Amino acid sequence: MNRIARAWDSDIAWSFRHSPVAVVAAVVSLGMILAAILAPWIAPHDPFNPASLNLMDGFTPPGQPNAFTGNSYLLGTDDQGRDILSTILYGTRISLFVGLSAVLFAMVLGISLGLLAGWKGGWVDSLLMRIADVQLTFPAILIALLIFGVARGFIPPGSREQMAIWVLIISIGLSEWVNYARVVRGAAMVEKNKEYVQAARVIGVHPVRIVARHILPNVMGPVLVIATIGLALAIIAEATLSFLGVGVPATQPSLGTMIRIGQKFLFSGEWWILLFPALTLLALALSVNLLGDWLRDALNPRLR
Repeated sequence: MNRIARAWDSDIAWSFRHSPVAVVAAVVSLGMILAAILAPWIAPHDPFNPASLNLMDGFTPPGQPNAFTGNSYLLGTDDQGRDILSTILYGTRISLFVGLSAVLFAMVLGISLGLLAGWKGGWVDSLLMRIADVQLTFPAILIALLIFGVARGFIPPGSREQMAIWVLIISIGLSEWVNYARVVRGAAMVEKNKEYVQAARVIGVHPVRIVARHILPNVMGPVLVIATIGLALAIIAEATLSFLGVGVPATQPSLGTMIRIGQKFLFSGEWWILLFPALTLLALALSVNLLGDWLRDALNPRLR
C-alpha cells in the first residue's frame, strides 16, 4: 500500500491527474485495447468464420434492416456480409499486436546496438552510426516495404499468408530501431563517464553488469517516450502497408486492410465500410500519440 501511495503522489501521477488531454487519451486507449482483447466475447459475430457469413447481408447500411434478410447491424456490413463492428474489434487486435510487437522488437534491437555503440565507441560506434545515418536518409515506410519484399522472397508461397504478420513485424521493427539506438547511444556516452560508472570499472565489475545495472536504467526514460510515440507510428505503418496490399492478408484483416477494402466502395455509396475503420485507426493513433506527448513533457524536468 505504501508503494501505491508513493506512486500516486509522484510527480508523474500528479502531472497525469492534472492533464485532461492525457486522461482522455488514456481512457480512449485503454478502452480500445480492452475491446480488442475481449473481441471474441463482446463481438456480435465472428467475421472470420465463413459459416456465419451470409452474402445476402452484404452492403447493409448502418442501423437499417437488410432488404433481403431483414437483419440489421449497428455499423453495417461489408461486401461479404461481415459485421463492420465485429471486424473492427478483431482488426484492432491485429493492428495492436503488430504495433506492439514491432515496437518491442525495435526497442530490443535499438537499445542493444545503442548501448554497444555508446559503451565501446571507436570503430564499432562509427560503423553502427553510419548504418543508422544511411537508413535515416530513406522514409521508414520504404525501408519496411523493401524488407517485407525481400523477406517474402525467401518464404515458400504456401507459407506466406501464415508468416505475413511476423514478416510485417520484423519489417516495421527494422525500419524503426534507429531512433532508439541514437538516443540510447548518446545517453550511454554521457553515463559511462560519470563517477559511479568509473568506480564500478575500477573495482572490477564486469562491463555487461555495469551496462545492465547502471547505464540501462538511466536511459529508459527517453526510450519509453520514443516507444509510446513509436507505437502510434507502428500502427500507422502497419495500416499503410496493409492498405497498399503488402501487409496483413485479407483472411486476417487489420484496420489497414479494412480501409483498403472500403475505399473500393466509397464512391458507390457504401461509405460506412471505409469510414468506421478509418475513424477507429484515427482515434487509436491519436490517443497513443497524445499519451506520448504527455509522457515526454512529464519526464522532462525543464518543463516542470
